Amino acid sequence: MSATYFPDHTFDSAPPTARRTMEATARKQGGRLPSAVARMATSPETLDGFLRASATFESSTLDPLSREVVVMTMATRNECHVCVEMHTPRLRSLGASPELVAALRAPDERPLPDERLEGVRGFTLAVLESAGAVGDDRLREFLSLGYTARNALEVVLGIGVYTVSTLANRMTGAPVGAVPA
Repeated sequence: MSATYFPDHTFDSAPPTARRTMEATARKQGGRLPSAVARMATSPETLDGFLRASATFESSTLDPLSREVVVMTMATRNECHVCVEMHTPRLRSLGASPELVAALRAPDERPLPDERLEGVRGFTLAVLESAGAVGDDRLREFLSLGYTARNALEVVLGIGVYTVSTLANRMTGAPVGAVPA
């Protein structure tokens, strides 16, 4: 039913203001257009906002593996199979162990085999559970793992970015994979 409301747009069928963003995404993806992008193009503002915010999160001072932990925490928490599948290869490319990848993909939030990465996941969940009011003890615990106050706010940015992505992907019923552009 979601495809009825959120079709896999092509460059020709998408709203005109989404086309440039879709074309740029397809170029970055080797000519392939992720279905999630094709469906999110129904709202050019949402698509553009997500991609810009995602690029900002990727340029943050939070290290790449910690960023992926934030992403996967949001993806599993919000049951977004598209994000889980899209970010698993990224984890592997960053040198994540098979145990770390399996733990991040698991819906049961089993402890991560790396204390520092478990700390960023726990902090991400604490931010969500407390609507940001994590308290001094929880913040100190996060900082004691070598993260900074700046990183704490970057976790909030990641939560926001991947709230948009995971909820949009679920609403649109985006499948894993690419569609013709």
